[in-house]
Amino acid sequence: MSRQFNYRHLYYFWMVAKEGSMSNAAARLDMAVQTVSTQVRELERDLGCQLLRPAGRGLELTDAGVVALRQAEHIFQLGEALPDMVRSAAEIQAVRLVVGIADGLPKLEVQRLLQPVLQVEHLRLVCHEGEMADLLAELAVHKLDVVLSDHPAPFNARLKVHNHPLGTSPMGWYGTPYWWEQAAEGFPDSLQQVPVLLPTTHSIVRSHIDQWLAQNSLRPHVVGEFEDNALLEAFGGTGLGVFPGAVAAQDGLRQRSQVRLIGACEGVQEHYYAISTERKVAHPLVQLLLQQQQATG
Repeated sequence: MSRQFNYRHLYYFWMVAKEGSMSNAAARLDMAVQTVSTQVRELERDLGCQLLRPAGRGLELTDAGVVALRQAEHIFQLGEALPDMVRSAAEIQAVRLVVGIADGLPKLEVQRLLQPVLQVEHLRLVCHEGEMADLLAELAVHKLDVVLSDHPAPFNARLKVHNHPLGTSPMGWYGTPYWWEQAAEGFPDSLQQVPVLLPTTHSIVRSHIDQWLAQNSLRPHVVGEFEDNALLEAFGGTGLGVFPGAVAAQDGLRQRSQVRLIGACEGVQEHYYAISTERKVAHPLVQLLLQQQQATG
């Protein structure tokens, strides 16, 4: 196709082909016949082939003209639909929420915490996972609307952020059916007889689990430590060992990893926070998260 290809010329050709003659097309366009004829000839010159030829008192399409008409129909049908499509898109205003997720927060809990906003019509949810310090820096310059974490943001005089509690969940021990049978009876002493998986000390809840083990005089055989909670769940689901997880997530864990709750880790809780730059949150979806927590808890 020539660089001089002109869609206006194509439009005039389209009208001539539909009307069957130059005069009918000119009348439809309210233009002089000579003007329409010149525009069609310009298109043929640009394409390098004849599109129309005389047939009786009118015109007929050449083989090339048939192809050109087919493409023109498609192009101008799309063009006719464009205004309605654009107006519809403009009327549908997406509600955008950009969330930072602290890397120690279990993924199943993220989904549960965000559940109140997932039903919002036209939601556009953007999630970023990372180290707390990096997320807080992005929050401070408004690249994020909120940060979800399993611990409050530490005090920093240069960063004006506010911690909003989103609730807690008691912790429990999970295992595949095989390990559940081995550990359910005689729990928690039975944990010394089965392989155990733990989060690394990077996780806030790890120190509380260690304290619970010490209080119960337990020294389990630790076969794996995982910084990423999703990996902890994945390896626990393969039967590598029993592992701790939020009791609130037991339905999701059972569906995803076919693990069962062996017993509670009494006194150990996972805490959840929404961190914002505002004491009184303005973003409607973050407000929804906080209101849901107030309603349930």
